[in-house]
Amino acid sequence: MEHRPPPCRKPRTRRPIALLALGHACVDVYQGAVAALVPFFVAERAYSYAAASGIVLAASLLSSVVQPLFGALTDRWALPWLLPVSTVVGGAGVALAGVGGHYGLTLLAVAVSGVGVAAYHPEAARVARRASRGSHTAMSWFSLGGNVGFATAPLLVSAVVATGGLRASPLLVVPALAGAALCVAALRSVRAGEGADPKGRPADPAPAAEDDWPSFLRLSGAIVCRSIVFTGLSTFIALYVRERTGGGEVGGTAALFVLYLGGAAGTVAGGRLAARHGRLPVVRWSYAASVLAVAGVVLVPGPLLYVFVALTSAGLYVPFSLHITLGQDYLPRRMGTASGVTLGLTVSIGGLASPLIGAVADAASLRTALAPLVALPAVGWLLLRTLREPGTEPAAGS
Repeated sequence: MEHRPPPCRKPRTRRPIALLALGHACVDVYQGAVAALVPFFVAERAYSYAAASGIVLAASLLSSVVQPLFGALTDRWALPWLLPVSTVVGGAGVALAGVGGHYGLTLLAVAVSGVGVAAYHPEAARVARRASRGSHTAMSWFSLGGNVGFATAPLLVSAVVATGGLRASPLLVVPALAGAALCVAALRSVRAGEGADPKGRPADPAPAAEDDWPSFLRLSGAIVCRSIVFTGLSTFIALYVRERTGGGEVGGTAALFVLYLGGAAGTVAGGRLAARHGRLPVVRWSYAASVLAVAGVVLVPGPLLYVFVALTSAGLYVPFSLHITLGQDYLPRRMGTASGVTLGLTVSIGGLASPLIGAVADAASLRTALAPLVALPAVGWLLLRTLREPGTEPAAGS
């Protein structure tokens, strides 16, 4: 298939993709860490559900706004230095979030972290796409790195904060320092493997295809639906599981870990399934399956709840890397913008719904607040139903 790289190129893609995936893991620790800190803010500072979800909003809001901006910038200029710098900024914000007890300073710290994460993803997705040479499987490994970072975040936060309290949060900067070093090594590996222009960007011919904005916008709408579900669950699943199973703090942390780890498995499966069945069929199936999985999370009591958390996570993450490559192929002339939206804006915008979920939970119950999430994957499926594989038909108006 034309999307697969020639076999002779595979060995040259492994090292840069591996380094990029490890660096991605270090960055996305800080996306997962914000939600993982929420139960500790509730317990140690007596925050309400709404106040705690406001912290997630702070991390998401600036990220939502600035990530497409960084994407547009990377469409015009090579900004490889953003990878290590943004990794350090993302880590520093979370590391400072537990220092002091002032709510406003906590919001500022997680907002700074959100900007760092936002700056990282568009250029990283562009570099990974070049290093992968169009391979869906390779891009799924890059995305897997982020999922592993998400999955380890609650374990890392719990190990640090449960033993030292929120004031021990500066220790959480360690993954950022490691990630910055990995980013530098990855950039050198990509340049060595592909060659670079004087500005540091691997040579790449201008795309011949036209941008297909209508398809890209429908795809983005579906990703927003998926994002609201995942962010809502990641913000409240630890607290919800404590209520439903009586598992205490350990049970809540375990549920968050399962939510993130299932995403790692789903991401790898998504790349392999797409290579066999095509991207759009796999994306549609995953959205349809997510409806039943989320319903199980909301309705099923007891330990079986963990099974549905894992199924939900896998269903939501099977299409994750496919969203990125589809967006880039729908906007071949604006790949940085496409990456900033599909990997950034539409993902981060899920955090905007967290305060609403928290407010409903305060007024009624967490179960009532999470119930509407069941319908959102179905809305996403409807948006995806009429999409065609990029390049199979001319874009409207071209």
